[in-house]
Amino acid sequence: MAASTGSTLADALDAGPVLLDGGLSNQLEAQGCDLTDALWSARLLADAPEQIEAAHLAYLRAGARVLITASYQATFEGFGRYGLDRPRTE
Repeated sequence: MAASTGSTLADALDAGPVLLDGGLSNQLEAQGCDLTDALWSARLLADAPEQIEAAHLAYLRAGARVLITASYQATFEGFGRYGLDRPRTE
């Protein structure tokens, strides 16, 4: 991932309102990712992390000031149901 600029959420909030939503799945689908898996975009954390990175970079290039994790559906239990062991999910 891109290096941190050292900014914090508090810095972003000091600059004005912050919207914390970006439709990650929409961006991933626009990049050609198949999100029909039960883990949705969380599957890409294991199988194609470069797609998550590309989506975050697209948001930064579009002017985003804050990025949040792509961890919706990402739990040890959820990954375990789909054959991903704990060391791989850490």
